[in-house]
Amino acid sequence: MNTTNIPQGWPSNRPLAVSVSVMLEGWAAPDAPGMGPMGNVLRPGTVDLQGRSWADYGAKVGAWRLLDLLDQEEAKAVFYTSGVVAEQYPALPAAIVGRGHSVSAHAWSQGTLPSYLTAEQEAADIARCVNVIKATTGSAPAGWLSPRCTPSERTSGYLAAQGFRFHAEMFDSDLPYRIETPSGSLLGVPFTMEVNDMPLYVRYGNEPDAFTRTLTRIVEGWPRLGSPFACLDITVHAHVFGRPYGALAFLDSLAVVKRSPHCWLTNHAELAALWGA
Repeated sequence: MNTTNIPQGWPSNRPLAVSVSVMLEGWAAPDAPGMGPMGNVLRPGTVDLQGRSWADYGAKVGAWRLLDLLDQEEAKAVFYTSGVVAEQYPALPAAIVGRGHSVSAHAWSQGTLPSYLTAEQEAADIARCVNVIKATTGSAPAGWLSPRCTPSERTSGYLAAQGFRFHAEMFDSDLPYRIETPSGSLLGVPFTMEVNDMPLYVRYGNEPDAFTRTLTRIVEGWPRLGSPFACLDITVHAHVFGRPYGALAFLDSLAVVKRSPHCWLTNHAELAALWGA
């Protein structure tokens, strides 16, 4: 195996780093999720109360269930948290950190994409999210993920200026790399979408077990690809796979990684630390 540019601390003979991420998402009123279990989009201007109620499950129930399961499995995750969720449910980010996980920023609201904002609006959105996470956890978030994983051309620079250590929406690499901006540098962390409940279950309508099957095929087939060093993500949304059927698939997926001889379980914050970020 080629170990070039692999930092110390990466377990030897385990080339596949599998990160656990929980998306703890919220929508500022009157916005609602663009996709939901009903499948049909309402007429423009109509408030989708079903969609908003479906999303609220994440902070009220799903995140707490996932926290309990992570404790049970002795696994640590990064919870990418919308500022509006931290504001409305301040005990939740505090509990996440108190139980040994990391809270990173997921913008203020999922209804606002950075690429749609002016420079001033985007900078304010980032600062607002940072402030509420700092207030509810006691420390500023180290990492960032934009809604829809869609940053603007300015986002990395704004994050560097705000002191972020990593920006986790890179789709052009299997391994982390440095991002240089006029405001400083930060680490770009790859984010894979193959094992993600939102596209697999919500968008494409697969049953939850497809989540585990997809992961199993990648993990078991890794030696056939030459066992390169790479990062892979297990990503669940608290309002989606925080529900019982999805939570069972999540547990099954953690078991797949744990029994594999060439995988190790980690998260984006731990990977960033390995790279000195």
